[in-house]
Amino acid sequence: MQVALVGVNGYSGMTLYRLLKQHPAVDQIKLYGHTDSKPTTLAALVPVFQKETVRVRSFDAATVMAENDVVFFATSAGVTKTLALPLIAANFPVIDLSGDFRLRQPDVYETWYHQTAAPVAALAKASYGLAEFNHHLTPYVANPGCYATATLLGLAPVVQQHLIEPTSIVVDAKSGLSGAGKKLSTTSQFTMVNDNLQLYKLNQHQHIPEIMQQLQQWWPKVPALEFTTTLIPVTCGIMSTIYAKAAQPTTTAELVAAYQQVYQDQPFVQVLPADDLPTLKQVVGSNDCAIGVNYNPITNTILIVSVIDNLMKGAAGQAVQNFNQLFQYPATAGLPDLPVFP
Repeated sequence: MQVALVGVNGYSGMTLYRLLKQHPAVDQIKLYGHTDSKPTTLAALVPVFQKETVRVRSFDAATVMAENDVVFFATSAGVTKTLALPLIAANFPVIDLSGDFRLRQPDVYETWYHQTAAPVAALAKASYGLAEFNHHLTPYVANPGCYATATLLGLAPVVQQHLIEPTSIVVDAKSGLSGAGKKLSTTSQFTMVNDNLQLYKLNQHQHIPEIMQQLQQWWPKVPALEFTTTLIPVTCGIMSTIYAKAAQPTTTAELVAAYQQVYQDQPFVQVLPADDLPTLKQVVGSNDCAIGVNYNPITNTILIVSVIDNLMKGAAGQAVQNFNQLFQYPATAGLPDLPVFP
């Protein structure tokens, strides 16, 4: 299969290129920049890939469709809502790692992303690719955000089965620095990140509306959630710590059983035994999501801890998982099943 990748120079794009290189169904990867980018080489854009001689060409929709079977966009928000329109019109297979087509309502996108949304007709052709739950993908797959992936996988069983009070969801999510991308800022400097914790985008993170969109699809009675994001001094990894009041008194064992039932056939979700909570080291470098749950009968509170690698399950890994599903390859094809340790 001939695969196009637009945006290889970001962290997600680099990770995606590495995964596609080892995918058994991928024969060749062609790289493209934006329409106004000058041709260059991968080694020039990404010095750690010095051994790679492949060239990066300017994007042209007709050329991309003529030369490839599918295109991945690992671009920032605001790019695909313009570049991808000819591909959408042609029903050409696209897997988009940006946020441009995750939200169904243009006004919601404009509120949270602070820019004009894609046309309504184009948005209607996109499917939200939360891989464990969307088994009816359209040719245009909107890959979920990293925080959204960890949080939704953590909440899915208790929301779908109405095991919690729908108004009580509180999420304390923490991410490594690679989630902020390569763009430099004061908060991403070593002196600010090292030995420090920083809350950011309080009540403003752009993954909040896609989380709510999916939660309300599962259970319309969920009106909102409290969601905070914290930058932690690690390179990769997200820990989404979730609290919610139980709808009825329960036990940790009953909750674990509910999670095991939902995820029993999902190779990339690990439900840990009762009272065993996951760490980042269990997933970093893999496409896994590890989930632990606990019930406190004194406060009637359910605790859920969901961890992923933000560049793998939260971006490139899930994109390959959606690629496998879209083209009916084995779910695990091209994806590492063990974390990097130590």
